[in-house]
Amino acid sequence: MGETVLVVGGAGYIGSVAVSMLLDRGYEVVVFDSLQRGHREAVDPRALFFHGDLMDSSRIGEVCRHYRPDVAMHFSAYALVGESMRHPSMYFRNNFSAGLNLLDALVEAGTRMIIFSSTCATFGIPERIPIREDHPQAPTNPYGESKLMFEKALMWYDRIHGLRHVNLRYFNAAGATETLGEDHDPETHLIPNVLKVALGQKEYVSIYGTDYPTPDGTCIRDYIHIRDLCEAHLLAMSLDESRSYNLGNGEGYSVLEVIETARKITGHAIPARSEARRPGDPPVLVGSSEKIKAELGWKPQFPELSTIIETAWQWHKTHPNGYSRT
Repeated sequence: MGETVLVVGGAGYIGSVAVSMLLDRGYEVVVFDSLQRGHREAVDPRALFFHGDLMDSSRIGEVCRHYRPDVAMHFSAYALVGESMRHPSMYFRNNFSAGLNLLDALVEAGTRMIIFSSTCATFGIPERIPIREDHPQAPTNPYGESKLMFEKALMWYDRIHGLRHVNLRYFNAAGATETLGEDHDPETHLIPNVLKVALGQKEYVSIYGTDYPTPDGTCIRDYIHIRDLCEAHLLAMSLDESRSYNLGNGEGYSVLEVIETARKITGHAIPARSEARRPGDPPVLVGSSEKIKAELGWKPQFPELSTIIETAWQWHKTHPNGYSRT
C-alpha cells in the first residue's frame, strides 16, 4: 500500500492493537509514545518506535518532518474520569494543549488525515439511548471536556489547513488479541478487575450501586472488542472528508451480566461486594453504531460478551502480571 501511518499512543491498549493490524495490512507504521501509561513491550517489533511526549513540540515536529505520515491515529490521552475531576489541568494540558502540538506538526508535514480516538463522554448524561451522533454534547467532567475541545480544534484545522479528521467516539474497549491485552496501573475497568479476582489477585470485585433503574439494578455499559474498535479506525482511513462516528454494541451489558459471564468462562466463583454508587454514574451508557455501519460497512466480528471476556481471560492467564512483569 505504501502509506505511512503515525500512531500516537501506539504503546497503549488500543493503539498497540491498531499498530499490529496496520502492519498486517502492509502499512508503514511509526509509533510515538511517552510510555507514561503504555508499554514498550506492547509495540509490534515491525514498527518504528520513537519515545517522546507531545508536550515537546520539537520532538513530535522532528518525527513528522522526517517521516511525512499520510495518516495519523491519535490514542495518546489520559482517560480516567475520576482522575480528571481531581487534576483537571493535567487533562487539559495532555489531552488538548499537547494535541495542538501534534496538529501543528501534521500540518507542517502535509499529513492528509487524523483519526481521533474520542469518547462518548463528550455527550455527558445521555438524554436518549443508544447515543447517536446528533446527541447534544455536554460533558460532565474534564476528561470529556478535553476530548470535546480537541474535536472542536480538529474542525478548525480542517477548515483552515485542510487536515481532514474522523472522530471515533466509544466507551469501553475490551477483550484481547493472542498477544496484546489490557494492563493499566491503576486498573479501573470492570472486565480486567473481574478477571483479577479469578486469578487470585483480588479478593472480590466491587459493584458500585445495585439500585439503578435497570433490569438487575446495576449499571449497563457498552463493551466492544479491541479488534472491532481498531477495524473502525482502519476503515475510517478511506474517507475523503471529515466525519464523526459513535461506536457501540447497541444493547449494553449490566455489571452483573459481566460478572456472571466471567464466572462461567473462568470457572471461578468471583465474589462480588455491593458498594455505594459512584457520583455521576448514569444508569445506562450505550452508543449507536448505525451511522458507521451504513456509511463504512463496519460490522463487529466479536459482538458477544462471552467472546470478549474469553479473549481477555486467555491473555490475562498468560500475562498474569502484565507486560514487563510476565
